[in-house]
Amino acid sequence: MKIDLLTIFPEFFRGPLDFGILRRARETGLVEASVHDLREFTRDKHRTVDDRPFGGGEGMVLKPEPIFECIEKLGVAAQAKRIAPRVAGANADWSNGDHPRRESVILLSAQGRRLDQALAHELSQLNRIVLICGRYEGVDERVSDHLADREISIGDYVLSGGELGAAVIVDTVVRLIPGAVGNDASTKQESFTSHAEVECDGPSSTCTSGGLLDYPHYTRPAEFRGMAVPEVLVNGNHDEIRRWRRRRALEKTLRNRPDLLDPAALSEDDRKLLAQIQSR
Repeated sequence: MKIDLLTIFPEFFRGPLDFGILRRARETGLVEASVHDLREFTRDKHRTVDDRPFGGGEGMVLKPEPIFECIEKLGVAAQAKRIAPRVAGANADWSNGDHPRRESVILLSAQGRRLDQALAHELSQLNRIVLICGRYEGVDERVSDHLADREISIGDYVLSGGELGAAVIVDTVVRLIPGAVGNDASTKQESFTSHAEVECDGPSSTCTSGGLLDYPHYTRPAEFRGMAVPEVLVNGNHDEIRRWRRRRALEKTLRNRPDLLDPAALSEDDRKLLAQIQSR
């Protein structure tokens, strides 16, 4: 995958791109990440990237010219608006003309679709993503209208700029690319990962969370300061372990994120377990 980051603070990405999974993915050639300084695409001696908005208002807005010229140089501008807002699966046939290029131009925006695991999974199947980092009071609307094929927000709050959001998106997406994580199976059993996004081909005790929060994890020592690992986890019975983990995932989700409990997505066993938990 190729990742392009458009920003007025290119130094920001020296840290996020140089550690952990992102660094390994770059070193192994799974990911090519390029940071583009928007000030390099200005024409005046002050390298101006922002201006006051028409109609008045507080703050400054990023100008369209540097962003348009940068993206045009990358060769993606003509394709951006022709890409569907959602992508097909990894085995889709891209030769029919509906999806001429597997890439997306993304504007980081508080008004965008909120990032979730399903969206990260979609983006991980693309060949290229371009992330436009907004600043100040926002970005000239013509960027959204004519360049970006989607806007993404990482949460319902306002940041000083899109750099932090872009770093979050890159990390979330790259770790889903096959080979980026040492054990690919580890990305199948995480919080928010639905059965529809990945196939569970491991032992029955380590199935995907199915959209719930993840189940609890324990490691050695089996007893630490009087706190023991639950007996069920050391008895070797995968069916019992699976059921215990599912129950604990349901309990944690009900306690911390009840909004994730979609009755339609729960199995009959899940509904029985949930009824038992709620009746206590």
